[in-house]
Amino acid sequence: MFFGGKGSIGLDIGSSYIKAVKLKEAMGGYELELFHVHPLPPELIVDGSIIDSLRLVGSLKNMIKTAGIKTKNAVISVSGHSSVIIKRISLPEMTEEELSESIKFEAEQYVPFDIEDVNLDFQIIGPKEEPGQMDVILVAVKKDVINEYISVVKEAGLNPIIVDIGAFALENMYGINYEVESDKNVALLNIGASTVNLIILKGGISVFTRDSSLGSNLHTEALQREFNISYENAEKLKSGEPVENVSPEDAMAVIESASEEIFNEIIRSFDYYRSTTVHEDISEVIISGGCSLIGNFVSMLAERTGIETKIIEPFRNIKIPRKLENANIVTNDKSYSLHDIAPMLAVAVGLALRRQGDR
Repeated sequence: MFFGGKGSIGLDIGSSYIKAVKLKEAMGGYELELFHVHPLPPELIVDGSIIDSLRLVGSLKNMIKTAGIKTKNAVISVSGHSSVIIKRISLPEMTEEELSESIKFEAEQYVPFDIEDVNLDFQIIGPKEEPGQMDVILVAVKKDVINEYISVVKEAGLNPIIVDIGAFALENMYGINYEVESDKNVALLNIGASTVNLIILKGGISVFTRDSSLGSNLHTEALQREFNISYENAEKLKSGEPVENVSPEDAMAVIESASEEIFNEIIRSFDYYRSTTVHEDISEVIISGGCSLIGNFVSMLAERTGIETKIIEPFRNIKIPRKLENANIVTNDKSYSLHDIAPMLAVAVGLALRRQGDR
């Protein structure tokens, strides 16, 4: 979904943080030019929908000023199980031009919304084993959700040139940072405050995607209930900071218990994927987002799924200048280095890689 322009910043607007990354092409690869995270007050964004656009515009403006962002063009993303539909479908073989003309008709049977209320896009993956058939990734996003994000970004003074899908941004980020093995199924999980983005890649190509409306807000809410503390103190406990009258051991027990709901949702998604394929299993899980930084969340996920699980390295093949490698960002009186927050920036890196005319 394109709106013109080039030379852009990847802007991942989550429900808990706005993340920004700018890359420049260098020596046949990429170099990091800027990164930033900016915390958001709770309840501004719920399940991918903007609830308080005025305050979100204010937060965006504040971030642009604090981060020293001069670039006007931005690539943004949307996600959320109630507003984004991604389906891998089989269709009779046809050209891209022919599919462009018939996509509305083809999409109607897969999209649970009025077809006039969504923006549609597609990607032809390739021919199937059955003669005369091809695999297509179909994407449908509610127009009002896209328009909300575009409006907020414009009001903050930026020019949204591309609207991507969070899961596909992860795929882009993976493609430049990791070696693709043709026979390997890799699950990329981005777990933020209120959304789980899952994309499974086979040989580097998307074969399954799913968004779930769960996330680290479950940890925050559980800590608030258990210890009768404020949202701010619950967030501190989540990140391993001390809070008066709460022991780290007690806090971790609550966090681990709350994690079970997220684990169960991920396992259900994996089981569903396995049920739709023939003898296909998942070789590796790579996790990003704020949840990857919480206690022993990653090792617990590996234990529950029985699959090797790693934290993402979104700058693995991206050159990092020394001034940024040693830079610290201060937000809400807390200092973050690039190393501290890199797993939170995976989607923003994928967005920063996008160029007008990509498919």
